[in-house]
Amino acid sequence: MLTSLTASISGLTLNPRPPANNALSSSSSFNGLALRLPAALCSPPPSASTCRRGPRSTAVMMANREEELKEIRTKSTGEINEEVVELKGELFMLRLLRSTRNEFKASEFRRMRKRIARMLTVKREREIEEGINKRLSRKLDRKWKKIIIVKPPPSLIKMREEEEAEESQEAEKSA
Repeated sequence: MLTSLTASISGLTLNPRPPANNALSSSSSFNGLALRLPAALCSPPPSASTCRRGPRSTAVMMANREEELKEIRTKSTGEINEEVVELKGELFMLRLLRSTRNEFKASEFRRMRKRIARMLTVKREREIEEGINKRLSRKLDRKWKKIIIVKPPPSLIKMREEEEAEESQEAEKSA
């Protein structure tokens, strides 16, 4: 009566169960679904280096990084400290934007963290050249963190200035 039936539709195979010998069996005659994918879909994914970036873009990124390091090394230690404070403020603002679900560029997190790390690395290299050991460096770092005057990041200052300019324009229009 019921025979094993196979329906194949472009790689999709339905395999119903053969009929049961027991007439009291109330189980379904559907055995399951077997997917047979073409060989092209089963091939391993390309390597990460070829998938994301080509060798040319990696070289460009490395060149940009080297330029950034040269720029950082030309700055004094005080300027580096000030910029680290500003970047940390910017990072805090990005975190606030993310928590309030506003629009922001996710890539900015990594970019800022990397820039901060590069600056602190250059700062530590200078300390090593001066002969400051790790323990004294941490002690100086704690003192430096205590004297930091927290000020709003440049992006917030710019945003406030733009808002004030808009308000003054609206006041001039209404007057």
